Amino acid sequence: MSSAANQGETNSVTEPESHAEQPIRPAATVILVREAAVSYEIFMLKRTSKAAFASGMYVFPGGKVDDDDHHPQYDVHRFGPSKDQDLQVASLGDDWRGFWIAAIRETFEEAGLMLAYNNQGELVSFAEETVQQRFSAYRDPLHDGQMSMLDICQKEALKLAVDHVHYYNRFVTPLGRPRRFDTCFFIAGAPESQRGSHDEQETVASIWITPQEALARHAAKEFDLMTVTRMQLEALAQYPDKAALLDMAVNNQHFPVSRPVLPPGT
Repeated sequence: MSSAANQGETNSVTEPESHAEQPIRPAATVILVREAAVSYEIFMLKRTSKAAFASGMYVFPGGKVDDDDHHPQYDVHRFGPSKDQDLQVASLGDDWRGFWIAAIRETFEEAGLMLAYNNQGELVSFAEETVQQRFSAYRDPLHDGQMSMLDICQKEALKLAVDHVHYYNRFVTPLGRPRRFDTCFFIAGAPESQRGSHDEQETVASIWITPQEALARHAAKEFDLMTVTRMQLEALAQYPDKAALLDMAVNNQHFPVSRPVLPPGT
């Protein structure tokens, strides 16, 4: 797999016109982290076997960037990016807003975790069951296109926590695959009062798991992973705890872009 350090590279990825039948779709994925008795855990979802992409695989919450994610009206409903995230913005390029909004939207839609501040400037808490139930009721309408993340922000007086979500790296699906994505991966600490859950539509199971356990179970053929997910987990497993991982995410200055090439005849 080829990889290059990237600072200031835009999100656009071009391919020869002969491959126009395989458009590359921008996507965003979030690696959510929480404290654990040993090391730290990340949140993963199992995609339904009926899915056209990554069926039956364990993945991080994420999905494609929608047109609505680029809407300037989100600017009054986001906090960040901060000055400390200038390099992340430069690396993402002109479409940085869309990637960040999509990352936060998909995290809520797929995992039920809301990375946003309330009108008191605190991360949204689900400590009260009535609040958790109210937010949970938004997930299906958001998934079905009956409401947007902007609608939720306006209704709940939220500011999306862009400053809490850190761009990490990027993977482009190789030429030759039936579906191709230009996926930006982000890292964020999960709000302590939020536990997360699968959506029972695109995903059928969910788990908090250490990178080491996920890799061990994958090696035992009981935890299916895409290659890109396995590679991310291998890198994450090098960090001893949540604090070390988030420190890296906050202070990172190099944002690799990986563009794998399939072997001939694949």
